[in-house]
Amino acid sequence: MPFDLTTAAAVLVFVATYGVVAFGRAPFVRIDRAGAALAGGAAMVALGVLTPEDAFAAVDHNTIVLLLGMMIVAANLKLSGFFALVNAAIAARVRHAFTLLVAVALAAGALSAFLVNDTVCLVMTPLVMALVLKLKRNPVPYAIAIATASNVGSVATITGNPQNMIIGSLSGVPYATFAATLAPVAAAGLALTVVFVAAAFRREFFADGAFAPAEDAAAGRTLVNRPLAIKTGLVAAAMVAAFFLGAPIATAAIVAGAALLLTRRVKPARVWAEIDWPLLVMFAGLFVVTAGVEKALITPDVVKAAGRLALDDTAVLSFVTAALSNVVSNVPAVLVLEPFVNGLADPQRAWLVVAMASTLAGNFTLVGSIANLIVAERARGFGVDVDFWTYLKVGAPLTLATIAVGVFLV
Repeated sequence: MPFDLTTAAAVLVFVATYGVVAFGRAPFVRIDRAGAALAGGAAMVALGVLTPEDAFAAVDHNTIVLLLGMMIVAANLKLSGFFALVNAAIAARVRHAFTLLVAVALAAGALSAFLVNDTVCLVMTPLVMALVLKLKRNPVPYAIAIATASNVGSVATITGNPQNMIIGSLSGVPYATFAATLAPVAAAGLALTVVFVAAAFRREFFADGAFAPAEDAAAGRTLVNRPLAIKTGLVAAAMVAAFFLGAPIATAAIVAGAALLLTRRVKPARVWAEIDWPLLVMFAGLFVVTAGVEKALITPDVVKAAGRLALDDTAVLSFVTAALSNVVSNVPAVLVLEPFVNGLADPQRAWLVVAMASTLAGNFTLVGSIANLIVAERARGFGVDVDFWTYLKVGAPLTLATIAVGVFLV
């Protein structure tokens, strides 16, 4: 397509939208990531880059439905007190700072493997901060451990984070195949997370790390609705089993969510209040914006030219994905890479590499992923400051190490 006014408009809308998504704000106007994505999608239609039919077709409904279903399941787990039970179990058993670090990292990583990592960070951070402050420990390394471990753990499955959900839908990789390939990367990454956090805060974990178990910690006294926790746990387990048995992932997730809405114990309004509606809007808008720029710019010649970058090489594709993820964020990076990945010799393996690198790249800086920002904001509510440079001394080397492991294992 010649570079005409429509093409120029598509590029301008794309750059403006992804700029706000990357930085979270725009000059002179009050608009967030979701608003920018919605406005960008609308602009693609208004400027004639896409027809309304093209825009509706661009939205991957499987991804939206999957994310909504997972949000409902996670909301019920939160409202039942499930996460508080996990935190109380940790508080009652650990007696040393290093053991506490291991427990926090494993809990954040394991939960993020099957639930959306953003939700895990949202719920776990205040519980862990309350616990470590009561124990009079330095809370910063534990906050960093939650953020980094949740990102690393989420690489293991399609339902671990939003970009993996998109990849699962775009690639058609079976849930079990995805997990079998990337779970070892997540396991190795969690071990490295503990090592790097402990090394960066040696005084906290090795100088005087012993303490009495905090069975009476405030976080452990949170009310738990045991019948709801049991019901939600059973539904969630059935959902995960369905994933591994080959059921359509979006269908299994939304059926599980619908089943949990049939309850006498929780007002529906409480569940709906836990849903991240702006995230769903952002996804829908980004699908449309990306479709617009693809239609305007991504010609067969462009795809052929990208082939000269040797994206079939795992190391090269990992580097390109990680770099792009830190420029425009991981979800937009995945959408931008779609036409190039689908043209590679082994697109299924390439998608697994993209899932690995885009997720692990989120640990590089404090602003590298939404999960990191959630932890920082929730920790700030307890007077805990996780600053950019303190995070960077753990996140940067951890990212390089875990991606290197991923390149070797995938």
